[in-house]
Amino acid sequence: MSKRRVVITGLGTVCPVGLNAQESWNNILAAKSGIGKITRFDSGPYASKIAGEVDGFKVTNYLSPKDARRVDLFIHYGMAAAIEALSDAGIQKNPLFANRIGVNIGSGIGGLPLIENNSKIVESSGPKKISPFFIPGAIINMISGNLSIMYGLKGPSLAMVTACTTATHCIGDSARLIEYGDVDLMVAGGSEATISPLGVGGFAAARALSIRNDDPEKASRPWDSDRDGFVLGEGAGVLVLEEYEHAKNRNATPEVSIIICVLIVLLISSTGPSFTNLIRSLSRTSEASSNFSATIGT
Repeated sequence: MSKRRVVITGLGTVCPVGLNAQESWNNILAAKSGIGKITRFDSGPYASKIAGEVDGFKVTNYLSPKDARRVDLFIHYGMAAAIEALSDAGIQKNPLFANRIGVNIGSGIGGLPLIENNSKIVESSGPKKISPFFIPGAIINMISGNLSIMYGLKGPSLAMVTACTTATHCIGDSARLIEYGDVDLMVAGGSEATISPLGVGGFAAARALSIRNDDPEKASRPWDSDRDGFVLGEGAGVLVLEEYEHAKNRNATPEVSIIICVLIVLLISSTGPSFTNLIRSLSRTSEASSNFSATIGT
């Protein structure tokens, strides 16, 4: 069976350097940093006091105030990025081919701040004060679920969870669904919002975060010999993936083709990568295509 060609026809972003894809790209080209001192809570007792916070985001541009109150911040970001991506791709609500459109937007952790807040409610006021919307407002698959409801999409509604590589795997698996004819279009990506006491405290306890608190804009340096950890950030990135002929028939503008995605476990322990598996991954990718790129996370 010959695989179908997959192209990107829409993109959306909410991140520390921009509230949409164009603004984010312009600020990246201008070398603008989105990292600064934590403002969400008192970071005084924490070893790491810096993060990449999203500034100026207004969820009511995307959701009603009532709906926004019921869900965690990571869902706000994911919905905003997905709505932008669908608009960029020219997809309206309740499309005629809704049964051929799916969603796969994941998150590494999900609604951690909402979980923290409801834990405080239990401790202070008892279990009867927990909101009935707590669970659906915190679980990871509800970006995909809410977006499918909002747009009337009737294809697969999925949410992968693979830590730092979540969005990459969501995009890769979505491309495969299109390649093999299960759907014609997928909305795929990831969202995260864990700049909270537990989120920062948990990563700091693992000594994973940078403590370059006096120079936040230069703290994120993944390939530098003086690297002392990563900087916790937040936001969402979503793509619209589409079968090439389908996109062409509706006069959509393909941005780029998805060549191939190879998913292989690289870890041999909780922190140690296997370079043998890395070589195997690159080998499999090169065998499948002479024109390839590899995205790797741990």
